[in-house]
Amino acid sequence: MTSPQQPAPARPTSRDVARAAGVSQATVSLVLGGKWPGRVSEVTVQRVREAAAELGYRPNLAARSLRLGRTRTALLVVPALTNEFFARVYAGAAALAAEHDFGVVLYPSPDGTGPARDPFDSARAALDGVIASSMAADALDALHGADLPLVMLDSDPSGTGPAAHVNLDIADGMRQVTDHLLGLGHRRFLHLASAVDTWTFAVRAEALHEALGAAGDATVRTVRAPLDVGAGREAAEQALAVTGERPTAIICDDDILAAGACKAARRLGLRVPDELSVTGFDDLALATALEPELTTVRLPAEQVGERGMEALLAVLDGRPAEQGGLPVELVVRGSTAPPPAARA
Repeated sequence: MTSPQQPAPARPTSRDVARAAGVSQATVSLVLGGKWPGRVSEVTVQRVREAAAELGYRPNLAARSLRLGRTRTALLVVPALTNEFFARVYAGAAALAAEHDFGVVLYPSPDGTGPARDPFDSARAALDGVIASSMAADALDALHGADLPLVMLDSDPSGTGPAAHVNLDIADGMRQVTDHLLGLGHRRFLHLASAVDTWTFAVRAEALHEALGAAGDATVRTVRAPLDVGAGREAAEQALAVTGERPTAIICDDDILAAGACKAARRLGLRVPDELSVTGFDDLALATALEPELTTVRLPAEQVGERGMEALLAVLDGRPAEQGGLPVELVVRGSTAPPPAARA
């Protein structure tokens, strides 16, 4: 004979936590809502947290959302998770969001940088705000009319639509690359540029040409390729095969294109860095998988995600978002060296 099913134990409430800790429900709300500093002693805070942990109490976020008129959910729009950089941006955003009882819904644009379908029947009802990479800006067309706060990552800071911008100091990164190569003695350059038409790549090109122009005796040729190792290899191979004085250094818009450039050099029998220096941008795991390891610009992807989430929370709270670009760092490895003439 089957025994009757036992009813599930009642879920502990904030009242249970208050009773166990010997405090009021209001105090429990302040502590677990992170609003206790200056209002509740640290001893009481610890007592409330211990009581909540012992009881297995979890805040009812659905009820809180109804009270606040918020879902406590943000949408992160990126071009694709096949790029490690955007996976790290998500990790940073999600970690900070969790500290504030927020969730982050990841929405990779199905066609990379192309348009996408609305991820929700009613974005306004499902979300509190959107954080988006400029490389997936077209995907935002699906959310037009939702009247949601928007934080743009790595995008034109003069844009007036977004509520806030979070940028890296991309121009300084490219200046660090050119200063490094010029200091080694390079004067003939190939710029292997991204074929994606976005602000971040336009800034790289502008900073590169300004820095080389200031050198006076430097020359640069630009070729474009999709963000793909094979496409980068093909573009670099064709450019290096052109008759005339060959460039002694290839400056790439990102590490993926740099990997393609290194493959092109190998196919043409050119040794990196003895006969050709190659630089990247991003410092993906790929940069240290190459041999020689890649000189590149390290971008703090997790910080980009964190700052994006911080900016959205500030907008939702009516506070100004933090200004200023995040610093980037040149990491010098084995793929760069003085040009052959300078070593002769």
